[in-house]
Amino acid sequence: MIHKTIILLIVLSAIYKTLALVACPPPQRLQNLLNSPATLASKTPIILPCCYDGITARLIARAKFQATFMTGFGVSASLGFPDTQLISYAEMQRAAGTVSEGLINAALELGVDSIPCIADGDTGYGNAVNAKRTLFGYARAGMAGIMIEDQMAPKRCGHVRGKSVISFKEAVMRVKAACNARDEYSEQFGIGTGPLVLARTDALVTDGFDAAIERCLAFREVGADMTFLETPQSVDQMNEYCRRVEGPKLANMLEYGSTPILPPRELKAMGYTMVAYPLTLLSASINTMQKALGRIYTGESTDDLICSFERTKDAVGFTRYSAEESRYSVDV
Repeated sequence: MIHKTIILLIVLSAIYKTLALVACPPPQRLQNLLNSPATLASKTPIILPCCYDGITARLIARAKFQATFMTGFGVSASLGFPDTQLISYAEMQRAAGTVSEGLINAALELGVDSIPCIADGDTGYGNAVNAKRTLFGYARAGMAGIMIEDQMAPKRCGHVRGKSVISFKEAVMRVKAACNARDEYSEQFGIGTGPLVLARTDALVTDGFDAAIERCLAFREVGADMTFLETPQSVDQMNEYCRRVEGPKLANMLEYGSTPILPPRELKAMGYTMVAYPLTLLSASINTMQKALGRIYTGESTDDLICSFERTKDAVGFTRYSAEESRYSVDV
């Protein structure tokens, strides 16, 4: 039996290596990653540092992570607003396009495929029909997946006060609409082109743990590819969620938030498939920028806080730009 299992894993690995040589759309790339033998056998989940603009997308890709997540909190912050749905669908779609371009450019520099990105779709920006349009728009922007949640508009960060959720039936219909849009997009543009649906519930805080689990189960029944139970407040709740809800699951490691911060290995052992770090890059940036501003204000040196100019130029793409410029230069 063990011998047959080893042979099966070898065959599957060969198939996935072959698929990796064939260009495929971002959603299919994400699906391949979720289903790959390497992911299933790994002792850690798929790690998703969260991006929110072109430079954060580039840095994550250049650090050779397997995937990323576009955080609505980060996009809102980059535009100068809190994560309270003050920014629009159009602004989020535009950010998704910027992120996609950053990932592609980094991939070209590295000579690898662009890593897939799951984008925060908030509430879908309206009713179920709006959620369908949001998925189509994110697909056109190059996103591999979309997160749709059951908060009532205007939604807000899952770790702050003041949240409310729509009814169970309406939440299920919102997710079902997104799943239908995924399938309709694939029918129009080819198998594997429709962004995968990550269905999120914030009902734990408002309606209780069992009600939140009921929603996750219902989301899976109507076709959600992945689920996300927002803000579990104990390790026991995290374990119980993983035990009762099948399929790929996302853990959200928000430093200083309401959910226990656990090592990736422990999360994988629980049953989590992915782990997101939603604000680590944003928070680190704010911390360093505030320190730099303080020193500029007092006339102190910032040398220990900053990169060299050469490193900065390389990070934003000057190295590749120069190579491309030379490639197409002509003698005048």
